[in-house]
Amino acid sequence: MMIIDGPARLSGELSVQGAKNSTLPLLAGALLCKGQTVLHNCPDLSDVDTAIEILRHLGCVCRREGHDLIVDSSITCHEIPEELMRRMRSSIVFLGAILSRCKEARLCPPGGCELGPRPIDLHISSLRRLGVQVKECGGWLECSCPGGINGAYVSLSFPSVGATENLILAAVCGKGTTIIANAAREPEICDLSEYLNRCGGRIYGAGESCIIIDGVEELYGCEHRVMPDRIAAVTYMAAAAVTGGNVTLRDVDNTHILPMLSPFEESGCQVRQLGGSLNISAPRQLSAVRHIRTMPYPGFPTDAQPVVMSMAAVGEGTSVFVENIFENRYRHTEGLTRMGARIKVEGKVAVVEGVPELSGAAVEAADLRGGAALIVAGLCARGSTRIEGTEFVKRGYEDIGEKLALLGARVKVFESC
Repeated sequence: MMIIDGPARLSGELSVQGAKNSTLPLLAGALLCKGQTVLHNCPDLSDVDTAIEILRHLGCVCRREGHDLIVDSSITCHEIPEELMRRMRSSIVFLGAILSRCKEARLCPPGGCELGPRPIDLHISSLRRLGVQVKECGGWLECSCPGGINGAYVSLSFPSVGATENLILAAVCGKGTTIIANAAREPEICDLSEYLNRCGGRIYGAGESCIIIDGVEELYGCEHRVMPDRIAAVTYMAAAAVTGGNVTLRDVDNTHILPMLSPFEESGCQVRQLGGSLNISAPRQLSAVRHIRTMPYPGFPTDAQPVVMSMAAVGEGTSVFVENIFENRYRHTEGLTRMGARIKVEGKVAVVEGVPELSGAAVEAADLRGGAALIVAGLCARGSTRIEGTEFVKRGYEDIGEKLALLGARVKVFESC
């Protein structure tokens, strides 16, 4: 639980954590490598803890030294327990790596935030193109490739990040050449490919819509620095914006932020980018953000939509959001409305009429990014905001309460019993 007493103008400097959405596939990639992998800038998150538990169950030795995570890769098991699979949706990314190492894998469909249907059918159909046999038995997926992974041409019907990562992890040590058409282009795909290439892989075209993988016999562990978390960065930018603040973010990759800059500029914020840092200075009164349409990269990311909606809630004018990725991505609107926001949702469209001020209220986070949106709203709301369900937020934000307090927010965090 978190209690925020607002409003409070944020100011100061903050370092951005390593990316959750990059760390998880990197840890799956460590399964493929002989010897030791050292991941620098590894965030301390509950989802990362779950991934470490999965690695240990599979036979790896993992230890933390501050923000360095050391993985000694060995694999003695090809099954992930249901309890670990159910904790997070991204657990499915281990499938390709386990198949590559063991030629078989057994797991159940993953869990995670309830954002509507996110079927793993695309993962399964794509891996079948590489020679993987899949059957469902009592709610479990039993996968095997007795002859190993065989290179093939795979055209994705949607540029799924998870399916692209699973294909890369499966094919990097496979036989022959794999071509992924309509591949996801997110920076996290580039980070995974850079790591695997540093380990001896041959992956070409990451960041483009066509990725070519020439299979190699072996990979060897290396040291790699996890890319900065672009969604965490935009969350702190939104926090600065709603409070009329002036905040400098260090350790960011400004090229990753570019697709998310438009709403900040439209709202009247000044954003200055210099090297590995970013400064945002917000006006006293935000303007509407006009029109946000979520799309695969390099479009506006669905993970950033909830926190930008909190900005729109106090922006002068009307903002329109169109959510094209997840059908249940508007669950945070209930909490925002309870705080005084004027939001009308119809299907995948949300229309936000900005109000002069939000009021503190008791609200509950239903998912990771929705929880972050409620925190952002609480920072500018008058009075006390009590947010339950902040365990969701811990899945993707490292010490968010403490970091906001360093910037001047009045935040109290209470651990769940």
